[in-house]
Amino acid sequence: MASSSLLALVLTTLTAQATPPPDFDAAAAARFAELALGCVHREYPNKIAHVMSGDADARPPRELTPSFYGCYDWHSSVHGHWLLVRLARRYPEAPFASRARVAVARSLTPANIEAEARYLGAPGRVSFERPYGLAWLLQLAMELREWDDPQAREWSTTLRPLETLAAQRLREWLPKLSRPIREGEHDQTAFAFGLVLDWARGAGDTGMETLLVERVEAFYGKDRRGPLAYEPSGQDFLSPCLGEADLMRRVLPPARFATWLRDFLPDIPVKGQAPWLEPAVVTDPSDPKLAHLDGLNLSRAWMLEGILSGLPPTDKRRRALQETARRHREAGLQAVTGAHYEGGHWLGSFAVYLVTGRGLNQP
Repeated sequence: MASSSLLALVLTTLTAQATPPPDFDAAAAARFAELALGCVHREYPNKIAHVMSGDADARPPRELTPSFYGCYDWHSSVHGHWLLVRLARRYPEAPFASRARVAVARSLTPANIEAEARYLGAPGRVSFERPYGLAWLLQLAMELREWDDPQAREWSTTLRPLETLAAQRLREWLPKLSRPIREGEHDQTAFAFGLVLDWARGAGDTGMETLLVERVEAFYGKDRRGPLAYEPSGQDFLSPCLGEADLMRRVLPPARFATWLRDFLPDIPVKGQAPWLEPAVVTDPSDPKLAHLDGLNLSRAWMLEGILSGLPPTDKRRRALQETARRHREAGLQAVTGAHYEGGHWLGSFAVYLVTGRGLNQP
């Protein structure tokens, strides 16, 4: 677990701005890197979502999915690897960077990725990690593609068969999905669509981008008066309403988005800093479901910052959004301690997504 002095350093560097703090440095990043390094190859405890077709499928996680078997579950392992790539890319001279490279190289081998693709493509697994885990896999692929580094290019090439399969799985699903999935956990479509849309634009996949934009506008474009007062549910780690708004700012120009947001979340204050959305409180951080609310604070913070990024600079709601984002940022980051594996195996990824501005397309 990180020392209290390092925790204080991290929190001190985080400002009330709506963009990633420029002084988030390698020393602060090390805390989050250590969380991922401690779990990407830790096989147990493990929760697998595994359809079995026979006795031969009764195998340990490291054999079923040899790249992404750690961090308690497949999707957490995927975004744990994303965290290591993200931080090693941004802080290549940091002491943790070489260890991060070793860990990623151990996972992303041709044989491992071939086994992952075989597992994903097996009968009965058409919905495996759809959409959340597949969206994070595409984020990992995007991070590698953007990194101008020989080893990263090698990993990107190695990952490509699984990246292609994940994208194809989503491409086949989207036209058949008749309604959005509005919940605060893994199946939420708004958050996953945002990750996939960012990937499609970065990869130059205009077909996927066109398909997604069409589905986003059909699912969410006419929504009014989102029930934010009903949030959060007791084990949310994503906000259905804010996730939707953070998605819509990706597809609407600022003036149109400002109007859409006024209709969808009309209670955002236009004056002062009146509290309108309070950070969630976790009553038992050792409970894996109750600990989701720590992640909710982090994801709300980046979604609020995303909403801000999509509004015109003169919008009167900006001050309320900034203050609310700041309060959620502070509450969320204070909880990323690693004291309990139930949160430690995944909260670091959410923290890095927030503080490095990945959702704002920060390099």
